[in-house]
Amino acid sequence: MFDTLSDRLGGILDKLKRRGALTEADVGEAMREVRRALIEADVALDVVRSFTDRVRQRAVGVEVIKSVTPGQMVVKIVHDELVATLGSDADPIDLNAPAPVPILMVGLQGSGKTTSTAKIAKRLTERGKRKVLMASLDTRRPAAMEQLATLGKQVEVATLPIVAGQSAVQIARRAIEAAKLGGYDVVMLDTAGRVTLDEGLMAEVAEVKAVTKPHEVLLVADSLTGQDAVNTAKAFDGRVGLTGIVLTRADGDGRGGAALSMRAVTGKPIKLLGTGEKMDALEDFDPHRVAGRILGMGDVVALVERAAENIDIEKAKITAERMRKGTFDLDDLRGQLEQMSKMGGLGGLMGLMPGVAKVKNQIAAANLDDKVFKRQVAIINSMTPKERRAPKLLDASRKRRIAAGSGTKVEEINRLLKMHRQMADVMKAMGGAAGKRGPLAGLAGMMGFGGGGPSPEMLQEMAEKMGKGGPGGMPGAPGGLPPNFPGLPGGGLPSKFPGGLPGLPKGFPGVGGPGKKK
Repeated sequence: MFDTLSDRLGGILDKLKRRGALTEADVGEAMREVRRALIEADVALDVVRSFTDRVRQRAVGVEVIKSVTPGQMVVKIVHDELVATLGSDADPIDLNAPAPVPILMVGLQGSGKTTSTAKIAKRLTERGKRKVLMASLDTRRPAAMEQLATLGKQVEVATLPIVAGQSAVQIARRAIEAAKLGGYDVVMLDTAGRVTLDEGLMAEVAEVKAVTKPHEVLLVADSLTGQDAVNTAKAFDGRVGLTGIVLTRADGDGRGGAALSMRAVTGKPIKLLGTGEKMDALEDFDPHRVAGRILGMGDVVALVERAAENIDIEKAKITAERMRKGTFDLDDLRGQLEQMSKMGGLGGLMGLMPGVAKVKNQIAAANLDDKVFKRQVAIINSMTPKERRAPKLLDASRKRRIAAGSGTKVEEINRLLKMHRQMADVMKAMGGAAGKRGPLAGLAGMMGFGGGGPSPEMLQEMAEKMGKGGPGGMPGAPGGLPPNFPGLPGGGLPSKFPGGLPGLPKGFPGVGGPGKKK
């Protein structure tokens, strides 16, 4: 969602960083460009004015002029003000109330309300270990109740049985009673939506709210509607009183204006971001991390969270030990490819890494999608167990057989083998650095933690570090990748990326040659 804005702001701030000293005129010119970029991103005009005035005031002050790196300090100020505009602190769903805690989901038709209800229920069940009941109050849209029941089965969350002929208020009362009798912790009420705001919709939602007394009233808003989403939020807040916002379709090509305007205009926090169609495509909205993504600083916390959710700890321990010993075979490579695919593919992961923003267009052009991983896994699956353990056995005739079995070409097999050789060297170096401390030890050690997979406390500490520091390389900023991280000089892309990835074009920035053998 923030790609266009990120590109524009990145270009403007890069010009400032290249200058040794900054004058008031330099800052004024940059702020004019920032203002234009924000308006193009569909940010509300009042928010744009307030944002640029605050940045200008700080940027021409003593803290920048006396700084060793004035350009970097301006980037930090822009980062800080983006965080303030987005809401300063993460504000998750509040369940601090007597059970069952009622959560009322409101919004216009087509904004993703029913899907978001199921996503949140899944999240509360799996992460929060809460017993959740979902109920559809939508008596107008055909098959709305059946849709929620189907999603309930998919995410393994209970839904209220459908009783024909009941009104929304009657269903809401029945849901609260059922939740009390069934010992549920949370009851999620999915209200009806309309194509546009009207009195009938508002009256029904207000009546349901009066009956259920919800602890949270969450507006589900479509980020693709831009400023319209902000107007919808103002209207619902004025009538029923919102406690938070869930912004859907953040994976779409919206320009980010709704997210940047929403908090400043309504005063209500964005609690969650819907980032895709899958039931686990939901992220906590953390202003520090979102500001970091907008300015191309990456989101290491999200990277670690995604790894913690998807990595099989026991398997990873075995792989880590094999890496340390330098016995990284093609079975291990297949496991790594499958894990990477689960975590969103190379493109998705690189988008969260600091310093990669500048080449994300080349990454996109290289078309590094799930098909690449599937093709690579198909090649490995077409080998015999012996060949996977000892790739040196693969002569020309064996490669032709594997190519025929996997529907690929011999050239692709050669590229995969080359990638495996280079990865084995890198993994051996990283494995040696991590020692016997288990999976994610390199990443955890990099952040100043020991041990294997990150605990919630570690993630919290990491989030605080990033919140204080901002991007790596800023004055006093611990964020970003350290300069001595294996293969990542200066916290950027590796000069010899474990290259030869099938699908990457020749001359791709950061991709080296075959590398030196040890």
